[in-house]
Amino acid sequence: MATTDRHSTRNPDRRPGRHPRQAATLALAHALSAAERGLAVIPLSRTKLPALRSPHRPEDPPCHGTCGRFGHGVYDASTDPARIRALFAAAPWATGYGIACGLPPHRLIGVDLDTKSGTDATGALRELGLRHLFSIPPTVVVVTPSGGRHLWLTGPPDAVIPNSAGRLAPGIDIRGAGGYLVGPGSRTAHGVYTTAPGTAHLVPAPCPRGLLRLLVERADSRGTPGTPATPATPGTSGASSGRASGAHGRGLLQFVLAAHEGQRNTRLFWAACRAYENGIGEALADALVAAAVRTGLTEREARSTVASAARMSRPTA
Repeated sequence: MATTDRHSTRNPDRRPGRHPRQAATLALAHALSAAERGLAVIPLSRTKLPALRSPHRPEDPPCHGTCGRFGHGVYDASTDPARIRALFAAAPWATGYGIACGLPPHRLIGVDLDTKSGTDATGALRELGLRHLFSIPPTVVVVTPSGGRHLWLTGPPDAVIPNSAGRLAPGIDIRGAGGYLVGPGSRTAHGVYTTAPGTAHLVPAPCPRGLLRLLVERADSRGTPGTPATPATPGTSGASSGRASGAHGRGLLQFVLAAHEGQRNTRLFWAACRAYENGIGEALADALVAAAVRTGLTEREARSTVASAARMSRPTA
């Protein structure tokens, strides 16, 4: 199954001796191999959930890694071998790895064709292709233990694809920004994820325009594409609203500054989207760019990313 980030404060697999060391060693080897191809990874437990528990209490404010500790699910994902080894060292019970979607350079989009629901997801995708004039090009395909298939596609830099379950068609789930796919070679409670014969040597193919249009249209119908809405705080106005905006702006800047290699552009884009959604985008743009430059992006890259966020967050007519 393709998965959204659902890291928990509880980890039922964190029991010494439950999994052989060989499984953890293989999972790390597969994860490092994926990272060499530019895919950001995290360790997973046999339940397919992030192997590292959250360092925060349920009542704590949301944190996407700004605290600098491990345990933030897909927000821990990295292509840096040293960081990946540290993640797996902190989770010796890990038996698999997740591949974060939506991150550069591939901006992976996962199309999960389910078989457990009794629906013909492959046929449904074929019908969508006939109706909207697209076909899936040769690409990486991962076979799940239940017989499902994960198609790996890549997205353009100016589109953020959200996660969805059954919205495109029954039995078809989409994993985009904020989600992850279980990587081939991962061992779970139900079996091993494998690469379909004849696809291991391929690179993820670009998402066909017709399919991309469907994904973006369905995102637009829900609001801002690919990003969770930030609810307004009722009853705030004047000075109190200004204080809230200031605190929110500082939080966004800290979020960008905490980015590791492989996360910098995506974190900047996410923070800029939040800023424009909350009406502080123009005021915060230069500070966001400066923060991104401090993490290693060039000023040109940072300004381009903020400009993309501004376009994506602009209300459609």
